[in-house]
Amino acid sequence: MVTGTRADYGLIYWILKAIAADNQLTLRLLVTGAHLEPRFGETWKAIVEDGFAIDHRIPMGLAGDSPADIAAALGRCVEGFARALTADPVDILILVGDRYEMFGAAQAAMLCRVPIAHIYGGERTEASIDDAMRHAMTKMAHLHFTATEAYRWRVVQMGEDPRRVFNFGGPALDYIARLGPVDLSEIESAVGMALGDGFLLATYHPVTLAADGGSAALDELLTALDAFPALRIVFTGVNADPARDRLALRLGDYASSRPERVRMVASLGQRRYLGAMRRCLAVVGNSSSGIIEAPALHVPTVNIGDRQKGRLRASSVIDCVEERGAIRAAIAKALSPKFRAAIADAPSPYGEGGASEKIVAVLRLVEIEGLIRKTFYDLPETGRPG
Repeated sequence: MVTGTRADYGLIYWILKAIAADNQLTLRLLVTGAHLEPRFGETWKAIVEDGFAIDHRIPMGLAGDSPADIAAALGRCVEGFARALTADPVDILILVGDRYEMFGAAQAAMLCRVPIAHIYGGERTEASIDDAMRHAMTKMAHLHFTATEAYRWRVVQMGEDPRRVFNFGGPALDYIARLGPVDLSEIESAVGMALGDGFLLATYHPVTLAADGGSAALDELLTALDAFPALRIVFTGVNADPARDRLALRLGDYASSRPERVRMVASLGQRRYLGAMRRCLAVVGNSSSGIIEAPALHVPTVNIGDRQKGRLRASSVIDCVEERGAIRAAIAKALSPKFRAAIADAPSPYGEGGASEKIVAVLRLVEIEGLIRKTFYDLPETGRPG
């Protein structure tokens, strides 16, 4: 199984646990991307602290954030995974999501004739290069585990055999279902600031199809946040995407100029992050965690811009354009008692948990022989496939 960021590690944590506990399966963990980089918090340490052995480390050398830098890192990723899969063959390589490090691992697996199981395919994020990579990985994969029935249908539309496409809901919700109490004092210690009765949890990642990477939109967000001077704000780290450094520098400057109420942390770790999410007044920004995890905790989300455009949303998600007035109004709505009461029992479109065990059950029983061969599935002229 592959993990490249703190975010995807949280999505697959309980899949890793289920594989490790299964006496018919052997877990091999390949770690790459931001996990191995000091400036992203060396989050591989959290993986080891959780009791997992790292079988292979594939460094990508994420020294810069220009398109050329990312392309060079992707090349190193493909080469590193090809070497690891050649030296230590596996029966199935499990990939999650849509990022370029996963795309690199998929290319290597394809060339090494290793079957791929892909989690979270069929989704849409129309303002991001991740959208194209996600769909490309679908065509390279041989088993598919989607988070909703609509996403399952989209994967089948792409020519994948319905018998190999499973909708078990989002495995990210399994961590939430098992999340025990996280003391506020533990979160405050991690961020280095008292959080009091109310704070916002914010994340803003590059908008990779925007010419400026999202810089202007980030300025609009920060201006809007200054309209709420009584609220504490915790920003989590920026993804290792093109334009990352520019956004991280701007956020760092914003936090350092407001030390009494703003903090920026590279990573809280999944447990503390979800603990903070459970306690915060609202999740603000453009991260998928506001679309997938926050609704499962019945926490309002202010989703800014088009980075998550196309993903299914719960009623707890407030979409707004990248303009300070709209963002300010959306935050005010999220903080209102009326809105919070309205979403208290709102269902998540991504299920209610339990996906991890179902995914592992399929992996346990799948016939490896012949899995690498695929036939394009043509849709019937009328109706969906059964």
